[in-house]
Amino acid sequence: MTAHQHADPLPAPGVRYVWYGALFVLGALVGTAGSLVQAAWMPGGLFLALLASAGLFHGGLRATGTQVGVAAAGGGWLVAIVLLSLGRPEGDGLFGGGLGEMVYLLGGMAVAVMCATMSRLPRPTP
Repeated sequence: MTAHQHADPLPAPGVRYVWYGALFVLGALVGTAGSLVQAAWMPGGLFLALLASAGLFHGGLRATGTQVGVAAAGGGWLVAIVLLSLGRPEGDGLFGGGLGEMVYLLGGMAVAVMCATMSRLPRPTP
């Protein structure tokens, strides 16, 4: 038997759509938490924030079995990061424009692209 015969089938489309919505919300939450953590505990917080983002993106790939799961999580993450970086008219903003913020932004996008383009391994059989 080949690996494809042992692999679990993809979740039903309706289940995947629920996963996509949940991953988008989780992406926004991880992006917001990562924005706070990376600035508070530099450089360990930056590593922790990127690690959490990578876990979410890879988990989205494994949970849905498609790259759209990574895109949903990455989309929520990116929306949160962009909204937090815009600030308010009063001048308050979460990102100060330092090196850590840029590494978090670019590193998170790079991790999302890596997870979206990596080959999908067959799911393990019980």
